Amino acid sequence: MTAMPPIPVVAADAHRAHDPPYELNNGQVVSPVWERPARGEVIRTALAEAGHPLTAPVAHGLDPVLAVHDRGLVEFLAQAHPAWLAAGGPPAMVPDTFATAPLAGGRARATRSGLGRPGAWCFDTATPMVAGTWGAAMAAADIALTAADLVAGGVRAAYALCRPPGHHAGPGYYGGFCFLNNAAVAARALGRLGKVAVLDVDFHHGNGTQEIFWTDAGVQYVSLHGDPDVHYPYFTGGADETGADAGAGTTRNFPLPDGTGDEEYLAALELACEAVDGFGPDVLVVSLGFDTFKADPIGGFRVTTQGYAAIGERIAQLGRPALVVQEGGYAIDALGANAVAAVATFGH
Repeated sequence: MTAMPPIPVVAADAHRAHDPPYELNNGQVVSPVWERPARGEVIRTALAEAGHPLTAPVAHGLDPVLAVHDRGLVEFLAQAHPAWLAAGGPPAMVPDTFATAPLAGGRARATRSGLGRPGAWCFDTATPMVAGTWGAAMAAADIALTAADLVAGGVRAAYALCRPPGHHAGPGYYGGFCFLNNAAVAARALGRLGKVAVLDVDFHHGNGTQEIFWTDAGVQYVSLHGDPDVHYPYFTGGADETGADAGAGTTRNFPLPDGTGDEEYLAALELACEAVDGFGPDVLVVSLGFDTFKADPIGGFRVTTQGYAAIGERIAQLGRPALVVQEGGYAIDALGANAVAAVATFGH
């Protein structure tokens, strides 16, 4: 493995304001939550100490976000927590009633209740909002867009240290610790360069990213992830899901069994990279998750730190300008080393 020059890392402190006291995961109260501020701090410190320069994000406004998300979702997220508190909800906003069955087609009946409205937009109980969540989510989108601007400006690769993550957020819903789909927002913005491939190497299937680009001929979505018959988000990620209409064939899923280690993962990644090469993208977005790590508390794979170095090297061999967007990874003590290893072969 030949180390490449450092790559810029776009990061900010705004993520610290998203710090829920608990979440409800598989029917249990989890505290501290898996997706907590220490994740961003550990990765930022490790990348800086490895010589990667830190860059502050630039505000891009709502237009790039609205290019992938429904306006109703965005407006809801912007005011949801104050409305929840005004209706008597506790500091952490967790819906307990979900709109699943419309009475007469389309979306379920709207409600003005600050306690009820979250269930029209959220699909799980593991994604609490607190007072600082919306600001943190917008900052994460700006981080991805700023890193995308660097790549569009000629930088060979850039790292968007986004928190909260994004790949479970869809056109009109949030969940899975995700509020805005940072990778999708950046991929849509990078469409000005030509065709875009999104390669998702998080342990969990990026249901939101898949849906956003399901019918899009100009954006490919390729994902390696845990088997949805066993793992969250359960209802998407099968190998038979390949896109529709103009996007038919532009979605590729590689579900893998529990216990997948470096060798097996790299074999599947080879197939994924061949699919990316076949699409012929002009630019690459990597949804990078470290919940494939052998010690991750909510994953099921056995990838090692050395495995991340090999994963990064193979992705770099695709030879495209690359935007790396942070997704999951919850073995906090290992996050820094894994991030440094994964991007060691990216460069200008």
